[in-house]
Amino acid sequence: MGDALRLYGLNALVLNAGSGIGEASARTLAKHGATVVAADTSNSGVERHFAAVKGITGIIANLVDADQMPVLVHEAVDQMGSIDILVNDFPLPFEMPMAASAQQLERLLQSRASLTMSICRAALPHLKKSPGGRIINMGFLRSCFAVDAEGVADRAEQDLKNLTRALAVEMGEFGINANYVQPGGVMTPDSRDVFRKDKSLRDHCIKRSAARRLGEPVDIAKVVLFLASDDAVFVSGTGIAVDGGRTGN
Repeated sequence: MGDALRLYGLNALVLNAGSGIGEASARTLAKHGATVVAADTSNSGVERHFAAVKGITGIIANLVDADQMPVLVHEAVDQMGSIDILVNDFPLPFEMPMAASAQQLERLLQSRASLTMSICRAALPHLKKSPGGRIINMGFLRSCFAVDAEGVADRAEQDLKNLTRALAVEMGEFGINANYVQPGGVMTPDSRDVFRKDKSLRDHCIKRSAARRLGEPVDIAKVVLFLASDDAVFVSGTGIAVDGGRTGN
């Protein structure tokens, strides 16, 4: 776990990487030897953000249209030559936090599934060539959902679990692992804005964590690193909750 070059020679494509968990993941993978393309939307400043960071190239991408995923994969391969690690996260097309009765949840989940399957299948020819292909799907932050929306948050995680298991089965014969990370309450820039407006949600996220604190993006990035490495060679179709331990409250 302490090898600074444990990902040496591997290439990673990280989505939604202009800030927060995506940024921390891109920096952590690069720190451990990977070459990284960090993709984000035109208003994210991702190109400027990573301009002086060794091992990371920031690119502008359309992350809301499934038909554009092959274009993104093509551009990443142009930059790096191949893809070994794919970290999937997508911008949320709704105002946080989502209410317990939000009718848009199913549309949101369908959109996430469509985007995820599109980019995974576009990347498949490249992942097949990798000595250790990795797909890592990122779950929604707890700050995406209102205090009384535990059922909605659980539904979103269950959907991601089902999607990731299906990918693991589809990709397993090619030596490609697929897993997901489910963050709890994490202090990203988006979460900070939400918590500033809704302190009760912040307090709820802290109370429901056994660690009695909010997480930091690097807490999630360290788990992404594990799943991207050889340490997770026999881990597939599963998820890791990074929430400080859930109290059930």
